[in-house]
Amino acid sequence: MSDTPTGPAGDAPTGHGGGVSRTAGAGPGDVAVGGDREDHRSAESTAVGSGRFGRPGRPLRRSSFLVGFTGALGVLLAYTVFLGIRNAGGILVLVVIALFLAVGLNPAVVRLRRWGLPHGLAVTVVVLTLILLVVAGLVALVPPVLTQTGQFIDQLPSYVEELRRNRTVNDLVVRYDVMQRVQELANADTVGRALGGVLGGAQLIFGTIFRVLTVLVLTIYFLAYFDRLRDLGYALVPRSRRQRVSLIGDEILAKVGAYMVGALSIAVLAGATTFVFALVVELPYPFALAVVVAVTDLIPQIGATLGAVIVSLVGFATGLPIGIACAVFFVLYQQVENYLIYPKIMRRSVQVNEVAALLAALLGVALMGVVGALIAIPVVAALQLILREVVLPRQERR
Repeated sequence: MSDTPTGPAGDAPTGHGGGVSRTAGAGPGDVAVGGDREDHRSAESTAVGSGRFGRPGRPLRRSSFLVGFTGALGVLLAYTVFLGIRNAGGILVLVVIALFLAVGLNPAVVRLRRWGLPHGLAVTVVVLTLILLVVAGLVALVPPVLTQTGQFIDQLPSYVEELRRNRTVNDLVVRYDVMQRVQELANADTVGRALGGVLGGAQLIFGTIFRVLTVLVLTIYFLAYFDRLRDLGYALVPRSRRQRVSLIGDEILAKVGAYMVGALSIAVLAGATTFVFALVVELPYPFALAVVVAVTDLIPQIGATLGAVIVSLVGFATGLPIGIACAVFFVLYQQVENYLIYPKIMRRSVQVNEVAALLAALLGVALMGVVGALIAIPVVAALQLILREVVLPRQERR
């Protein structure tokens, strides 16, 4: 016979060995198992709050007026955000350009840091190199344009004199009363509009300088604080997914940077080859033409052809044999670039389908112009990585 006291029929022992206990003053139904009652009470106290600011009131009723008013506020907020993005579209484009430049230049900063340079000095070296390249391009392009414009203005009187000696031209001038029309155009209103056009041209020049400086300053800031900005972006992701997001994000950044470095390398090689060829065939302004080819070669799919057409037109304007030599040279060089240089440089960066690359370039041009064409391939590579690593495995698990 056991000496263990028992309660009424069906009750458990009142000792501690059974793991079930009653609390003081509790009724028959208030039984807590393994401390669940204490956890429940702590959860209730957390939900209610500390009581310092009073007890929360009853929830608002979901009346039709409240639902409609909340929906209207949401629509108004969405429209306000749309207007803000539309009005700030130009600045946002500059931010995107600077961000892609920073992503593309960051591998160079990392390489210099591996060689022992401090972070600030590495950023300074990369930025100064970029500035020197931009200045070299301007020095190559601006003087030929100014020189050719001055030559045209100097030759303009001789062109007019030759036209006046032409009997057919004189008959047309008399028949259509060209001189009177010229006098009507040369009035105060026309001069005012021309002045406005000059001011508009000056505004365009200063606006371009402002945009270039803005992109340069933003690129410097993005390069200087690249690691902090990346870590901040990863910190916004929930901790349970942060490691996977950081791995995929680092891979995307690596692909974008590798693509931009590869594209710049190919463009510089194309410009250098064009410069040597222009010197051999004695094309006018060889350095300017080389810069044009290098810049247009950055545009995916159509850039190399565009640069070849421009240089070939200059060659045909110089002479028929030189024009034919330019056409043959660019046909051969594009074959070498497409089948030897491009695959060798880009094989470790991005692997994008040709159709997807072409569609992305066309959409980029339609949305953001030349800038959209430049960033189209890295964006497609990033989307392709997300599709392969996130979307498709999730679809397979369903």
